[in-house]
Amino acid sequence: MENPVVPPAQPLDQPPLDQPPFGQPPLDQRIHRTVAQDPPGLPAADLPGLDRRWSRVVVAPDAEGTPRSWHLLDNGPLLAERGEQVRATLLCVHGNPTWSYLWRRVLEQAPPGWRVVAVDQLGMGFSERLSSPRRLAQRVDDLGRLTEAVGIEGPVYTLAHDWGGPVSLGWALAHRDQLAGVVLTNTAVHQPVESAPPGVIRLVRAPGLLAQVCERTPAFVRGTTALSVPPLPKDVRSAFARPYLTAGRRAAVADFVRDIPFEDDHPSRGTLDAIAEGVRELADLPALMVWGPRDPVFGERYLDDLLRRLPHADVQRYPGASHLVLEDRPEGVEVIWSWLRQQAGPAEVAEVSQAARSTGAESSSEVAEEDASTSAITPVPIQVDLTSPGAVAVAELGGNERSITFAELDRRVADVARGLAARGIGPGDRVATLVPPGIELTTLVYAVWRLGAVVVVADAGLGTARLGAALRSAGPRLVVGIRPALALAAATRVPGERLLVTPEGTELDALAVVGRGLSGPVRPAGDPAAEPGSTAEPGPAAVPGSADGAVLFTSGATGPPKGVVYTRDQLGSQVALLRDTFGLGPGQRLVAAFAPFALYGPALGLSSVVPDMDVTAPHTLTAAGLAEAVSAIEASAVFAAPAALRNIIATADDLTPDQREALTGPTLVLSAGAPVPVELLRQVREILPSARTHTPYGMTEALPVATLDPTELAPGEAESQAGVCVGRPVAGVEVRIAPLDENGIPSPQIVSTAGTVGEIVVRGPHVKDRYDRLWARQQASAQPPGWHRTGDVGHLDEQGRLWVEGRSAHVLTTAHGPLTPYAVEDAARAVPGLADVVAVGVGPAGTQQLVVVVVPQGRLGGLAHLTGAGRDPLAGPETAGAVRAAVAGVTDVPVAAVLVRDWLPVDVRHASKVDRSELAGWAEEVLHGAGPVARLGRRLRPGAPRRRSR
Repeated sequence: MENPVVPPAQPLDQPPLDQPPFGQPPLDQRIHRTVAQDPPGLPAADLPGLDRRWSRVVVAPDAEGTPRSWHLLDNGPLLAERGEQVRATLLCVHGNPTWSYLWRRVLEQAPPGWRVVAVDQLGMGFSERLSSPRRLAQRVDDLGRLTEAVGIEGPVYTLAHDWGGPVSLGWALAHRDQLAGVVLTNTAVHQPVESAPPGVIRLVRAPGLLAQVCERTPAFVRGTTALSVPPLPKDVRSAFARPYLTAGRRAAVADFVRDIPFEDDHPSRGTLDAIAEGVRELADLPALMVWGPRDPVFGERYLDDLLRRLPHADVQRYPGASHLVLEDRPEGVEVIWSWLRQQAGPAEVAEVSQAARSTGAESSSEVAEEDASTSAITPVPIQVDLTSPGAVAVAELGGNERSITFAELDRRVADVARGLAARGIGPGDRVATLVPPGIELTTLVYAVWRLGAVVVVADAGLGTARLGAALRSAGPRLVVGIRPALALAAATRVPGERLLVTPEGTELDALAVVGRGLSGPVRPAGDPAAEPGSTAEPGPAAVPGSADGAVLFTSGATGPPKGVVYTRDQLGSQVALLRDTFGLGPGQRLVAAFAPFALYGPALGLSSVVPDMDVTAPHTLTAAGLAEAVSAIEASAVFAAPAALRNIIATADDLTPDQREALTGPTLVLSAGAPVPVELLRQVREILPSARTHTPYGMTEALPVATLDPTELAPGEAESQAGVCVGRPVAGVEVRIAPLDENGIPSPQIVSTAGTVGEIVVRGPHVKDRYDRLWARQQASAQPPGWHRTGDVGHLDEQGRLWVEGRSAHVLTTAHGPLTPYAVEDAARAVPGLADVVAVGVGPAGTQQLVVVVVPQGRLGGLAHLTGAGRDPLAGPETAGAVRAAVAGVTDVPVAAVLVRDWLPVDVRHASKVDRSELAGWAEEVLHGAGPVARLGRRLRPGAPRRRSR
């Protein structure tokens, strides 16, 4: 079939045999290519993981019509033997210097009815060796001739790696009538002439090195498998090198490197460019990228390029994985097959669903098809509300006090949007914002939204390494930040252009954005130039609500930070739920001590003030700082993390009479980010006596889900059931429970039965669209489709209220069945003299022992709390007995041990969530005698706050 996009292999300007091909040394310096002693086909020795029944040698014409012997792995004959009809074919194409062995797990895990054909390209693997090199256009046509010869018919999906990517995509463009979808792993289709090639390839291509590294020695072959993280087993590395044991058999390895078109006049440049542009024509077909970001050859800039060409593609990114991503993360093969079966149609999906269905619970399809019982939510436009143009929109405190009105803010947003557009930022582009909360950040975020671009937000509290990793994973086109933040971005190799934000500068306009920073003097409200109406094109109306609006990263307190993608409508729905649930809107004034929600104030017409504190460290907010912020705008509401509330209480004795009077003004206190004990809220109400204290339950993926004022519970009601009561679901949100089985694993099905303990599953208009570039995690979290599995466990009571009992990852799997931690901790916390309590499981799943770790009052402080020197980790008989007695009142699971610590390891961001994995590991070491008592402090993550917390 003639290729309509890729230039044909003939006529191709091949140099005569007495002249060197492009980039090669003269013939008298080249290695002889005779390989008659090595006929095509596998060697006699078995190779690990490779079923010899897949191996076959096929004769097919090459691009010029010359018959060639190809080696391939093909399960087609085995399907025919079993009488299985071929549903679809997966065509696998390796790169350089691997071979079809790369796809052995893909063949091994092939579902019934799926034919897998993995080729060894000519000159590679165990296919025929050739006397002259092959260009990219020839390899594309070679593959087409082969698939015709072996009878591959549609539907066909392609799977490729490395420089097999362009070859497979060239085939795909020439066989659109057969093509059903594409899967790519670490590859590239575009190498701009103006961009530096990958350092590894640039080094190998250096004069005098190429032949030595790629042909005369196995350095390139062996070096490729040495990139894997973790290292590959020796026998697997040897299997990858098996086809390339002699210099003559490595000639095509060097040819492949020579054929990479870095130069503008390279013979394969036109072919690669044609494929790169042709890929855009595949936007109507499913696509999946499986990527190892540590690849020194095909790094994430190539992934970003592919996503610009195929923006609809699903992505599964494996942090830490390198070039051979399916070797580093073998589970990626399962992901590929899950994705392929999902694309194949309802028949295969129905088979999977039927196998998982159980009797008596709501099925996935039934739940997914239900109409929400609650009213629909109309999204709030994510733009500056101009109901009260002269009112203060954002105020800042802390040495550089200033404020900006809604009208002034709208004018600034328009100017900055215009400047960003001048830099080429438009719909869909990702802009990372590394700016402290306040006027600059608010201006930037609303300017990005005005352009239809996507805001990328990651908390500086993640720490340097994790913040850099998070931003790299998002692939921003532009990084906007203060000077230290841009230095961090450079040090952690975050991609994208850079834009510096400075506190100095002149009047904010397009030039200020392009060259001098985002800040500048605020025009007075009476200045005509400050009045609303200034716009930037394209405006919000040009961008659909289904378009991405933000990538927000989780705190990392319960695992590596994950990017959570919200559409513009989902952001607007979240703003609407906050408005309707808590009465936030024009005329209300908010102290924004919880940074994420400071950004929603302008969309609500809500005046906001950022208090004098380090917003990346919530516990730095003092009672005096809160009083100052309340006074600055006569605030009616306060939003603060639990750690901030603790420090407010701890510093309340420093308040002056005027400051105490100011704190009588707010009528609402909101706190989220971690469980908030009722006693803490009662203490808050003593300082802010006019305020209701709501603790909206939710997570980065969905907030709010439910809410209540715990101080209004009847006496004893908070202790009447296991866990923490977080109230009824807010309007527009539904909650279900996925029951835990005997091993603590949540069911595929969900129920609303009161008292059933299981994973909390939610649905609402503001629930995340997806996890960013984590396709497998997204699929696991969205079960049933349209719902979100929160990772929390709990139950619903008879009144429809939700009680949270811990994280599903922290459920103990004991011989008595699963045990959630909060009930144990609440019971033990009642023992006098204890400042904090955490329950962990020690031992293998299914027979875990319950261990209670306690922090006695008065044990904090001094060097001993860092090293444990002089401390006995085992609680004394009196304390241990009291804890065991208290826990026996809520569970039949006996307490195996009560251990004592001076502090608990907690996450950096909230200073509130205990790192239970760290604590469980420490407890296991103590109980198994794995080291001296000095180990008490050794496992604390560097930089983590050392404080009492829950």
